[in-house]
Amino acid sequence: MVEVLPAEPASELISGERRFQLLVESVRDYAIYLLDPHGIVSSWNSGAERFKGYSADEIIGQSFTRFYSADDQKAGVPQRALATALAEGKFEAEGWRIRKDGSRFWASVVIDPIRDDNGTLIGFAKITRDITERRRTQEELEEARQALFQAQKMEAVGQLTGGIAHDFNNLLQAMSGCLQLMGRRAGHVAGVQEILDSGRQAVDRGTRVIRQLMAFSRHQSLQPEAFDVRDRLLGMSAFLERALRADIQLEFDLEPGLWPVMADPVQFELAVLNLATNARDAIAAGGRVVVGASNAERTGGDGLSGSFVRVWVRDNGHGIAPEALGRVFEPFYTTKAVGQGTGLGLSQVYGFCRQSGGTATVESVPGGGTTVALLLPRAEAVVADGVKDHPPVVAEGGGARILLVEDDPMVAPVVTAALEDLGYQVDRATSGEEALRRLEDGETIDLLFSDVVMPGTVDGVALAGLARERLPGLAVVLTTGYSESHAGLKGMPVLSKPYRIEELAAVIQQELDRTRRHGPARMRP
Repeated sequence: MVEVLPAEPASELISGERRFQLLVESVRDYAIYLLDPHGIVSSWNSGAERFKGYSADEIIGQSFTRFYSADDQKAGVPQRALATALAEGKFEAEGWRIRKDGSRFWASVVIDPIRDDNGTLIGFAKITRDITERRRTQEELEEARQALFQAQKMEAVGQLTGGIAHDFNNLLQAMSGCLQLMGRRAGHVAGVQEILDSGRQAVDRGTRVIRQLMAFSRHQSLQPEAFDVRDRLLGMSAFLERALRADIQLEFDLEPGLWPVMADPVQFELAVLNLATNARDAIAAGGRVVVGASNAERTGGDGLSGSFVRVWVRDNGHGIAPEALGRVFEPFYTTKAVGQGTGLGLSQVYGFCRQSGGTATVESVPGGGTTVALLLPRAEAVVADGVKDHPPVVAEGGGARILLVEDDPMVAPVVTAALEDLGYQVDRATSGEEALRRLEDGETIDLLFSDVVMPGTVDGVALAGLARERLPGLAVVLTTGYSESHAGLKGMPVLSKPYRIEELAAVIQQELDRTRRHGPARMRP
């Protein structure tokens, strides 16, 4: 016999509709509620209350448009959402929504139309999820990706500009050498000296541009030393006033007790001058430029930590547009008209600061002026300024034999002619390997003069080391357009291209004198 269980009381039975209602109400990660055909809220679950702050009693019977911002309401965004759901069968979107307390959250929204068995619209089902944290994470990831992309782009541009600068240094060296040789051989001819002076000025101007490129690409050799920022800036005041227009007022805002900084003072002055000229160009008529400095401690939040001095230049000019602000430190990027700027000034500033162990920042408001700041590391003490003695000009080489190692076909003949004019005997090699073969063959030389960057496996630095292994005490002078190669060249003087014949002659003579005091170089057995 089959046992028949007694039926449960009707009050204990839970209908399918009630079970579904309990399920929806228990969901707290999603706001799930119903709208009537006109967008009036007709149900409300616990997730909706948690996200939006309204209880069911407060919101049922109210229009769902109150969850949208005033601008979205004015633009008809809520109505278009319902219209899209009707036309396409579903509406999906993300956007800002407003809580009861007025705060915003980023929402993922799905709206589905609900119809009865006859196909008549009876309302909408609306599901909302708070994805603010996910959006914030995505934004941070995108910012990191953009920062990486920018760093990679700047590094690539830096490598490119460094290579271009090296090639131009060779061109400038050839032109400078030719002008100097012409001056030595025909400078006495009437009218020639004026032409040569114009040519030298052009070479000097090109040299400054190349140094800006090298500073950006971090190939410029800096000569950091401790110096007093206040003294250096005030000492520039007359120079800065001349760089600005007569209708622009120059002011200084220097904090008392400024720390000394460790940087290249020449590049520092060039950076401040660049900022001042940019400020001048940003002021249409009658303005003010303020040069200031203050001490700053950094805790590492931006990758820098320690003690720094912040030097800034502020103008009340037209400012920089927001879309251009992120690109101002890129080389060749400029907001100036064609012919009014190379786009290298701020990139030189940035490169100098980064190479010095600091950074550069820019703040600007369109119509409200611009502030560009240098952040340079603090020095432990100020080194007293000393007067550097200029080496004497050497007129004659006394027949000393020089092995010139230079691969550039434009530079080599000019340098050879200059050295021969000075009384030296010159042999030339076009690579480090060729120079080593000559030394191993017993060729007698008094001094090795080599470029640092050369094709092949033996560059100038390696050549100098190997040559001194074979000929201990050999006089060596190096030259390079990549000035960063100076590091680690102990006991080897290095000339940065373009150099003057007088500088070359003086360095060669000093190196020959030094080695002669220790006896001639002899081949190691």
